[in-house]
Amino acid sequence: MRAERLIAILSLAALCAGCGRERPEGILRVGYFPNITHSQAIIGMARGDFAGELGSNAVIEPIIFNAGPSVIEALYAGEIDLAYIGPNPAANGYIRSGGEALRVVAGATSGGACLVVRSDAGISSPSDLDGRKLASPQLGNTQDVALRCWLMDNGLSTLEQGGTVEVVAVQNPEIFDLFMQGRIDGAWVPEPWASRLVVEGGGVVFLDERDLWEGGEFPTACVIASTDILSENPALVEAWLRAHVAVTEWELADPDSAMALVNSEIGRMTGKALPDEVMEMAWSRMTPTWEPLEDCIRISAQSAYRIGYLDEEPELSGLCDLTILQRVVGEAR
Repeated sequence: MRAERLIAILSLAALCAGCGRERPEGILRVGYFPNITHSQAIIGMARGDFAGELGSNAVIEPIIFNAGPSVIEALYAGEIDLAYIGPNPAANGYIRSGGEALRVVAGATSGGACLVVRSDAGISSPSDLDGRKLASPQLGNTQDVALRCWLMDNGLSTLEQGGTVEVVAVQNPEIFDLFMQGRIDGAWVPEPWASRLVVEGGGVVFLDERDLWEGGEFPTACVIASTDILSENPALVEAWLRAHVAVTEWELADPDSAMALVNSEIGRMTGKALPDEVMEMAWSRMTPTWEPLEDCIRISAQSAYRIGYLDEEPELSGLCDLTILQRVVGEAR
């Protein structure tokens, strides 16, 4: 039923793609999350990197989201032009629109997601999750797909599939509250929420998702652009990516300063900065990048198909358009 619900939501949104809002003149609407896996967006907005590159060509309108499927709905409705998002919602959005709605134009983050369980839950092997209650940030988001596929690979099924594992899809702050209250046994979440569950919630990392991928690299976030903005004003996308690459290079060169700035901005956006221990732990599990890791995106989409979120095997040959990124990176070098 949940897979059918996801398909219905995305299909309905796709029908609205052609009747979305007209993009306001001189405004670039950008979606991202108050998560460190979207660090370039947070840093670039705070330091003015994006505004500096765009100059007088556009005013940036930032729009804050919780999880990827909500971003896709907004893009379908014509409410955003660019966004930082997980690979699964990006692929789903591309597929449901028949390849018409969006393109992945850059990578953002590799790594930075874990399955964390309560230390008092008695969970030490996959079989111990039989009959347990787990959480993910939103139905169909990247961590939700990863969790459900991993359960399947380990001989477990969700209640919807006739199995015994209950998976609830709720926003990250609610996951944190449920975990603290002992109302869930674990959660597959992005950073900094995984580290918050460990440091503040007394949880333990049962699985770092990097361990599931060759070389430990997998995309947690990428940058998408609507096909409308790409066709109408590719110069805006190029300016954004120029700043995106510059911010990424700065993060890699000066991680301590990057962490401090991201944490300050998370405090401003959410009302509470992260404890230093949480920030350092979370940052150690992820790597800022502009590489989209295309092969991993395809594998993630295949996982969504395996668990029933897609009706047909995904065909993603046109999902990534890295023409602008390659030009920007070439100039930077």
